[in-house]
Amino acid sequence: MGQRFVTGGEDELEEIINLYGEKLLRSATAILCDYQEAENVVQEVFLSAYQGRAAFDGGNLSAWLYKITYNRSLNQLKKRKVIFFSEIHDEGISFAEDTGLSDETLRALQRLRPKERALLYGRIMEGQSYEKLSLLSGCSPAALRKQYERAKKKLASYLNAEYYGKEPKHERI
Repeated sequence: MGQRFVTGGEDELEEIINLYGEKLLRSATAILCDYQEAENVVQEVFLSAYQGRAAFDGGNLSAWLYKITYNRSLNQLKKRKVIFFSEIHDEGISFAEDTGLSDETLRALQRLRPKERALLYGRIMEGQSYEKLSLLSGCSPAALRKQYERAKKKLASYLNAEYYGKEPKHERI
């Protein structure tokens, strides 16, 4: 598919949107915690990928699209300059309902840093290896393993706070 995308036209673009659109949207939503914003980012990703397809080496199209999505999502957060997020609604439907996450789980996730959310999402929801995630983040697989363990512990303590009212001993930096 990668080589066909490089030389193809709108039909190939539509094909990659159908193949990767939902996965990229879930990934961007996990980082941004905002479904509408994630939709915008993913649209930009596909537009950017299509316009820059000549620069694509024809290798792993999925990894290339995920890396663009990851970077654009983080750039979007930098533009936002917000540490904690308000409750997210999409025309009266909460983000938690869209993803199947409870409100408590969503609030706990929102307390994590975006890179921590992206790492947890990649490992847990997408089942990505540390090697693949290292290509996205630029960190070594060993460093990602440590970050993943710390992020899991933080999330567990935040979930305890949400469900049982036990505030974690550490605060977010």
